[in-house]
Amino acid sequence: MEEIVVYHGRPENVEERLSKEVAVYDLLDRLGICYDRIDHEAIFTIEGCNNIDGVLGIHLCKNIFLCNSQKTKFYLLLMPGEKRFVTKDFCKQIVSPRLSFAPAEFMEEYLDITPGSVSVMGLMNDKEHHVQLVIDQDVLKEKYIGFHPCINTSSMRIAMKDLLEKFLPAVEHEYMTVDLPWQE
Repeated sequence: MEEIVVYHGRPENVEERLSKEVAVYDLLDRLGICYDRIDHEAIFTIEGCNNIDGVLGIHLCKNIFLCNSQKTKFYLLLMPGEKRFVTKDFCKQIVSPRLSFAPAEFMEEYLDITPGSVSVMGLMNDKEHHVQLVIDQDVLKEKYIGFHPCINTSSMRIAMKDLLEKFLPAVEHEYMTVDLPWQE
């Protein structure tokens, strides 16, 4: 297996990168947020991120994009990667009827992200605030948070404090918290 290199900051050459990925770097740089990143093969599941966790020294979190049955309310849930998602527990805490995974077209329309690349960074594209961010308490306890820069061929880490105090205010999104139980 090839050694994974950790880079500090944006790629030197962004010509072959997607514009939505470059937009993430541009925004983080403009906000003065320091970040480390790695490039890798496309990863589509949290299980595929196991090697990345160790390289970046973090626990990557699950990013789950959900909606109600009418497709009028959308949620982006950040929760520990090793915690099992149970819909009824989540719905009970946010006081919502049953939710399901949102169709890809809404993910692309509101966050400019495709399946497998869901990331909190997509909120920068949600100018009309269609998506409510929800963060599990266990994620908030971490010093760093890891995510994809809107494309699943790179992963990054930033300080949780920077996400909460710089990024979210800049993209004008607030978050709700939940305390999802660990399942046996």
